[in-house]
Amino acid sequence: METGNRTFDEEYCVTHAGFTPGEYVRIAVSDDGCGMDKQMLASIFEPFFTTKGIGKGTGLGLATVYGAVKQNKGFINVYSEPGQGAVFAIYLPRHLGKTEPMWTGGAVEPVARGHETILVVEDEPTILEMSVTILQELGYTVLAASTPSEAIRMAKVHEQKIDLLLTDVIMPEMNGRDLAERLQILQPLVKRLFMSGYTADIIAHQGVLDEGVHFIQKPFSHTALAAIVRKVLDSIKAERISSSLK
Repeated sequence: METGNRTFDEEYCVTHAGFTPGEYVRIAVSDDGCGMDKQMLASIFEPFFTTKGIGKGTGLGLATVYGAVKQNKGFINVYSEPGQGAVFAIYLPRHLGKTEPMWTGGAVEPVARGHETILVVEDEPTILEMSVTILQELGYTVLAASTPSEAIRMAKVHEQKIDLLLTDVIMPEMNGRDLAERLQILQPLVKRLFMSGYTADIIAHQGVLDEGVHFIQKPFSHTALAAIVRKVLDSIKAERISSSLK
């Protein structure tokens, strides 16, 4: 189990149905069970839906959780892959007390922009589309692939340098770490940024993600993606300057 604070702005909520701008407390419950496929995920909050046999369950548990969260003006996000467990993240409005004003969506620092080339690999169409849109709006040249094999093919035919690989960690054909290793043969200078609906601790525990690598957890905001992409790309410049001074 994990707890934390999250802030969602207007721009983020436009692309995420059911999300409302504001500050929230995040309560995440993760397991390492059998996981769920997309068809099952689409039905888990329906009343009486259950994967158990007759007499083994009513299918009211998650429906009750969903109702309780909604009644408290919150929302719930679920991420799961077959054989990889699941993460249930509940977001409840954060109460700041009388001495602190509630977040009103006021002025924020401008997001970092760029011009580099980024290869995005994500097997979930909506997340792929959203990520590509955000990065293009920030000025980046974006190559989009829905599978690791497609990403490798694109890297082979792309004549220009690819500066950054933004990839999901858990995918059907191969995991993000293996894909990154394959791509670095074709693009030796490419930087890596991994994303997943699972927490970094869970990914690292499964041995898929090495310690110290750049990681962003889904769902992420426009601002959060812009910031970490710029951080990773700027680390390239820092390394080159350091090498030139040696």
